[in-house]
Amino acid sequence: MYTNILIATDGSKLAENAVRHGIALAQRIGAKVTVLTVEPPFHMFTTDTQMLEDTQAQYKVRITEHAGKTLAAAAHAAQAAGVAGITVGVEHEHPYQAIIDTAEANACDLIVMASHGRNGIAAILLGSETIKVLTHSTIPVLVHR
Repeated sequence: MYTNILIATDGSKLAENAVRHGIALAQRIGAKVTVLTVEPPFHMFTTDTQMLEDTQAQYKVRITEHAGKTLAAAAHAAQAAGVAGITVGVEHEHPYQAIIDTAEANACDLIVMASHGRNGIAAILLGSETIKVLTHSTIPVLVHR
């Protein structure tokens, strides 16, 4: 049924659970996975306290390290389960759009993601990326709670 599952992760605990679930599903049905993490670009004016504390260069180093660790953990989990796949890290203003674009570019036929990622004021102001993917994607979406 599904041959290439895009698994979106932000490295949070909830997203890690969704990664494990997506890999287990891929293993069971013989699909491959495309694991994606999306980092927002640096902004001078933001509600992200870490971005406020960083210079642009510091921010780039930090998000590159975070994406690398997040993708390496997912790649290791997929390899341990015997699931083939690739990892993709992108910087994009709108994570939901990057998820949809990456799924389409890699011929993914299912998107697996956690029910939510951001906490606090950022979630209220920016909305749920999961809701946006559900709203705008023509590819089926499995939401892991």
